[in-house]
Amino acid sequence: MVSDLLAYLQYKLGAAYDAAGRVVADTSWSAQLQGSERLWMLLEGTHVLTLMLFAGSILLVDLRLLGVAFRNIAVSKVADTILPYTVVSFIVMVITGSALFFANPLEYYHNVVFRLKLVFLAAAAINIFVFHYRVQSDRAAWDHQAKPPAAARRAAALSLALWIGVIVAGRFAAYDWLSCDTAKGFVAAAAQCSDREVTLAAIESELVP
Repeated sequence: MVSDLLAYLQYKLGAAYDAAGRVVADTSWSAQLQGSERLWMLLEGTHVLTLMLFAGSILLVDLRLLGVAFRNIAVSKVADTILPYTVVSFIVMVITGSALFFANPLEYYHNVVFRLKLVFLAAAAINIFVFHYRVQSDRAAWDHQAKPPAAARRAAALSLALWIGVIVAGRFAAYDWLSCDTAKGFVAAAAQCSDREVTLAAIESELVP
């Protein structure tokens, strides 16, 4: 069902139809976005730059929590100073990332590396939630300590590892090394490539060049 929805977004939404009611290939909004070199480059460049700003802001806070940088500055001051940059960059990153996904949603969904990226993102979000609502609940007691308690350091280390995973997986998702066109065995099963093939076969019967 998800594959059918994504196929609709990629091949049909906004597309032109011929006199027989068949979809004219490469006329959907998704195809137009993917084929628009300048807009695509603008989206991709903005996504990468805001990702760098977001990851950089997270890195600074995590280094402080690990006790390896800004040891003489309160944790709250470091976090509060950097928070606006983190929030703004995250919003722009999500918007541009969603647009890039919209340009080729079916292929991204059935890319095992992209799915791994989503797993890292979900784990990073859970880690942030746990940190803010449990680990940070007694921050006043260790706010000025050069080396925060073990729970805070563990959360920071996990945060660094997960966001590195997100970035690496996101970068490799752009290549077709593990796409359904080349994947076999476990990788193909994990990406549900068989579902993709069924969906593509149904869509291709409705397309005209």
